[in-house]
Amino acid sequence: MSTAATPDRRTRRRQETIGEILDVAIELMGSEGVAALSLSAVARRLGMQPPSLYQYFPSKMAIYDALFQRGAEQVLAVQREAIAAATTDDVIEVHLIGATAFARWCLRNPVYSQLLFWRTIPGFEPSPEAFAPAQEALADLRGALQDAVDAGRLRPDAASDEGVALFTSLTSGVLSQQIANEPDVPFEEGRFSRLLPVVLEMFYQHYAPAGG
Repeated sequence: MSTAATPDRRTRRRQETIGEILDVAIELMGSEGVAALSLSAVARRLGMQPPSLYQYFPSKMAIYDALFQRGAEQVLAVQREAIAAATTDDVIEVHLIGATAFARWCLRNPVYSQLLFWRTIPGFEPSPEAFAPAQEALADLRGALQDAVDAGRLRPDAASDEGVALFTSLTSGVLSQQIANEPDVPFEEGRFSRLLPVVLEMFYQHYAPAGG
């Protein structure tokens, strides 16, 4: 007999309401600005009295925190799914597939991207729980670079703190330019985003083993 707990109706309804609040919040952040989120506006959109919102989120920062975790979980899942579906064993190609999946998600979700990767909310710091999936993504990145090192495709320092910092700087630079200048242009057609493979090739060449 299964002992797995099934959420009761009240718990399910609460979870649904939390999801609705977050959906409305991300929509308002897209139209009004990421830092301009208003609890009153969220409550009005949901037909809820503002004090009722506090039953679910005690503050605006709590909503930002929940959205940070939700976005971090989504982008982590997208990268892992893309890598799992890869039809090549070439470690560099697999790495590029993961990086491209990451970039596509960021361009499809510019509000989440601003919350996750740019400090657009004065005073906001994600909680350890919300930040955990982002740390998993960083560990995945370091692991993928280490795989390329172990395969003899990159020098050992590619998987160092400096290598990871350079990689994230390059990818975030491409995405920042694309979101700032052509936010509605698809990944393949973006003036900056379509350069991602070129930029990453520069990274791979920078860390290529001597004589490789």
